Amino acid sequence: MIVNGFISGLVALLIGYLLGSFPTAYLLTKWKTGQDIRKLGGGNVGALNTFKEVGIWLAIVVILIDIGKVVATIAITHYALSLDKPFVLISAVGVVLGHNWMPWLKFSGGKGMGATVGVLVMIMPIYGYLMELAIFAGIVALPLLLTRNVALSMGLGLVALPFLGWLSMHDGYFITWSLVVGIIIVIKFASTAIAVIAKSTSIWDFIKGH
Repeated sequence: MIVNGFISGLVALLIGYLLGSFPTAYLLTKWKTGQDIRKLGGGNVGALNTFKEVGIWLAIVVILIDIGKVVATIAITHYALSLDKPFVLISAVGVVLGHNWMPWLKFSGGKGMGATVGVLVMIMPIYGYLMELAIFAGIVALPLLLTRNVALSMGLGLVALPFLGWLSMHDGYFITWSLVVGIIIVIKFASTAIAVIAKSTSIWDFIKGH
């Protein structure tokens, strides 16, 4: 049983990692502009940097394809392989890891926020957490409307996830997943946050991301 569980977990992680590591923003930016997105803006291989440095329409395509990576992962692990919830969540961790550290780009990558949102939109309805998904969306949307700071708004949503898992969902697996993914994203965002803090002259500057 332990061996089977280990194999299932490893397979789920690898499926998520390989699909998550598809370098969407890099390939589309290279195709559209001939430039390496890792050398543009903050160097992030994701939709937000694509939006800032290339344009909204290409960023939308990046988002749609990156969501497709998540959909494919969950479709394989949950529907095709019929894996239990812990292993589906492990595959979801793999997607974020793959998106953040792409082996095809010398382990550079995105920040993982878009991949995480894609996972939540897929997984929470499957396990009956529609109300909690709506609450998460509200927690992200309100500060986003007030500050236009995507990273800060998503950060608040990610901080809220374990509490939603504990207070409303009572789901230990989800709590563990949200904590692991939160740590992964913090690791990727640490250098960016430090740079923003260094440039900020006030709390409002930091909130606005200047």
